[in-house]
Amino acid sequence: MISQIIFLCLFTAAIVMFSLNARRIYRNIKLGKPVDRTEHPGERLKLMLLVAFGQKKMFKKPLPALLHLMVYIGFCIINIEMLEIVIDGIFGTHRVFAQMGEFYNFLIFCFEILAFGVLFSCIIFLIRRNVMSIFRFKGSELKNWPKTDANLILLTEILLMSAFIIMNAADYKLQEMHIPPYSAAGSFPISNLLVEVLPNNTSTLIAIERSAWWFHIIGVMLFLNYLPISKHLHILLAFPNTYFTKLDPKGKFENIESVTMEVKAMLNPSIPPPDGEIARFGVKDVQDLTWKNLLDAYTCTECGRCTAACPANITGKLLSPRKIMMDTRDRLEELSVHLSSNPGQKDDGKALIDDYITREELWACTTCNACVEQCPVNINPLEIIIGLRQYAVLEESKAPSSVNAMFTNIENNGAPWKYAQADRANWAK
Repeated sequence: MISQIIFLCLFTAAIVMFSLNARRIYRNIKLGKPVDRTEHPGERLKLMLLVAFGQKKMFKKPLPALLHLMVYIGFCIINIEMLEIVIDGIFGTHRVFAQMGEFYNFLIFCFEILAFGVLFSCIIFLIRRNVMSIFRFKGSELKNWPKTDANLILLTEILLMSAFIIMNAADYKLQEMHIPPYSAAGSFPISNLLVEVLPNNTSTLIAIERSAWWFHIIGVMLFLNYLPISKHLHILLAFPNTYFTKLDPKGKFENIESVTMEVKAMLNPSIPPPDGEIARFGVKDVQDLTWKNLLDAYTCTECGRCTAACPANITGKLLSPRKIMMDTRDRLEELSVHLSSNPGQKDDGKALIDDYITREELWACTTCNACVEQCPVNINPLEIIIGLRQYAVLEESKAPSSVNAMFTNIENNGAPWKYAQADRANWAK
């Protein structure tokens, strides 16, 4: 009973803490401006199934995609085994699903193969991140905590899968020794390879099995509560994020509605101007972004595919779409702490533009949408960049000289070039 009480207390605490963290993240996302992303539900569901469940965009890079798929499938299916562990922990049973007979043997067989696949894939990922010289893992934004975060998750998954296999190996040997309650149940294609190296002493074997069992379940509980403060939150958020993807063509930019209505009112007096005072043109801080932009920021996997495909970054410019998303998430977290500590005080004296994202980064973007196309979970850094640019131009009148020259030419000549309209056809001569 003591172990059951301890388990129930730990399990309850883990669920409560995760719920509080999930509520905090939901509250932060709701700081964004409203936007409707509910039209065409059938098309959205199909997109989510292809991109999030099917990992369609991952396979632009086949090798890491296969390794990631192994981890993804292992994560999903091995969690079925977690249900048995939770029931055993609460009720003091041992392998409660063993009564399923041959089907249970088949399940354990699959779990072991997948656990080994996850273990192997995570080791390869560790080598790729820390030994091999891969461009997209070299960004300055990945130094310090982001790199530690990625390595911590990989090491945690390696330890959890190792504990699972060791637990099964000790369990299998105790079954062979006919030690109650370890009755014959399960098929162990991987862990039976470890049986020979385990001791023959019964009490030692039980201690190994129980220690691995507790290590595995407590590790899963800690992992669950680590997700909200790590980039691996995409494990959960990839599904809603892909579902709420913007369905318009990638090259279609959204005009600021208030500006559009103002221009229409100027050109046609019969159209009334917009009511009330406009709070802000463009994006200065995270509250000016939509809730979907903020969901994007929390969903970012920091994989760097966007940055590796960015032509501005490739040519040595400061822009990194991955950094744009990481900066947005960091700023949102900072503002959330400020709002919690200072209710009613919305301004902490900082902003997303300048304090986190520099003007040089903004104007390096070519708006080519390569980052949007490459993202495996349909994140859109370009919307944030365009919003910040709109603020710089419309609110501050701050733009590079080349951009200001283009604006002047459009105003005077009806085209971005300095040539008069009468001279446009001269090239044909």
